[in-house]
Amino acid sequence: MITASEALERLRQGNQRFVANAMESSSPLPDGTVPEQQPFAIILSCSDARVPAEIIFDHGLGDLFVIRVAGNIVTPSQLGSIEFAAEKFGTRLVVVMGHSHCGAIAATLQELQQPKGVASPNLASIIDQIRPAIEPLKANPEGLDPAALQQEAMRANVHASVDQLHRGSALLESLAQNDGLKIIGAAYSIETGIVTFFPDA
Repeated sequence: MITASEALERLRQGNQRFVANAMESSSPLPDGTVPEQQPFAIILSCSDARVPAEIIFDHGLGDLFVIRVAGNIVTPSQLGSIEFAAEKFGTRLVVVMGHSHCGAIAATLQELQQPKGVASPNLASIIDQIRPAIEPLKANPEGLDPAALQQEAMRANVHASVDQLHRGSALLESLAQNDGLKIIGAAYSIETGIVTFFPDA
């Protein structure tokens, strides 16, 4: 079993290769056989088309168990998917990854600052999930410019999702206490390609 620390180092090295344009993974299709998946990390990230985890971490088929949803929010289906991978494959690292210029974060900030209502109840459910994490930023007490405010909101949302994973699953809590599971946050910069893992990583 790959430890959480080893998995984190693999992700760091893969992202360094991506940023340096020295990628190694080509992910060829298998020749008539289906390889076993053995994901060493679970990634909960945004659905944004500019944030493909396998590419930005330079890993191939079967290496990462990726769950993508707008705003990298935690709902029962995402939580169940993470539990499945952690238990089935023994994966011991979960990364919740937000990113710069996140549309879901921008929409939530806009709705907080200038409420207009959201036409789709499904989209509203995403905003409602993000809202509690970033509501304290609504008044912008530090006078941040819009880009900095959105960055702070993204980070707050990632921290909230990490917290939800820690306290929302008895299975994950047990694995964290007894079997070396780690749940950490990260942020991807669309501008630079760099993934920054939060200090608790």
